[in-house]
Amino acid sequence: MPLTMAPSGSANRVKKINGRDDTRRFLESLGLVEGGEVTVISEMGGNLIVNVKDTRIALSKSMAGRILV
Repeated sequence: MPLTMAPSGSANRVKKINGRDDTRRFLESLGLVEGGEVTVISEMGGNLIVNVKDTRIALSKSMAGRILV
């Protein structure tokens, strides 16, 4: 299921990241790697604020849709 469908406050494990190589590398540099844990903090208009390795990151709806949990 895409990260955009995950309920707020739930901890999820990243299963796969879709997209081009540069997109995957960008998300990897933010700490979003396969097997890593991500928690959805809040959602506004489809855009997400997530917690990854004790850091809050804002993701657009299209970017969050590429992350499967």
